[in-house]
Amino acid sequence: MKTIAITGGKGGCGKTNIAANIGIAMAQAGKRVTVFDADLGLANLDIILGVRSEFTLQDVLSGDKLLTEIITPGPGGVNFIPGGSGVRSLLTVGTKKLQVFLSQVPELAASTDILIFDTGAGIDPKVTSFLRASDETVLITTPDPACVIDSYATVKTLLRFDPSARVRVILNMVKHDAQASYVFAKLQ
Repeated sequence: MKTIAITGGKGGCGKTNIAANIGIAMAQAGKRVTVFDADLGLANLDIILGVRSEFTLQDVLSGDKLLTEIITPGPGGVNFIPGGSGVRSLLTVGTKKLQVFLSQVPELAASTDILIFDTGAGIDPKVTSFLRASDETVLITTPDPACVIDSYATVKTLLRFDPSARVRVILNMVKHDAQASYVFAKLQ
């Protein structure tokens, strides 16, 4: 199972929309794809996909469900693991408790070819745990100067943990190729 983390330095850069659409496109190409809503504070993948789920990561954290039991079918053949938005137990989860989720990830391989983590923004230890658990990271940034700086800090932090980490960049909300080239050059 291949794992990809979709992340960004700042909220509002389009991480969840891109994660959902990449997941749907890969599912329509014949891959078994699961998108994991790993934004533990402000999860909204279910809203973007237009699907309400009966169970969430909160049920896994409480021990009532396993990760494999909360996989929910989404549009276009993609599956997803719903997070929880504003749920205190998820907002305050520490890195040890986060291992409850990450230790169950290998079990997803029976039904998943590609696992996409839709992370929160920034360099919080919860976010970097998902980045470090991935085969590659896709960094979403926009031309907004604060987003570029925060994206740079995210990559710098990830590379500090793993200098060989694979990082790809998607420039979102750019007006033209020249702007995209300029933003990428600043980030690089």
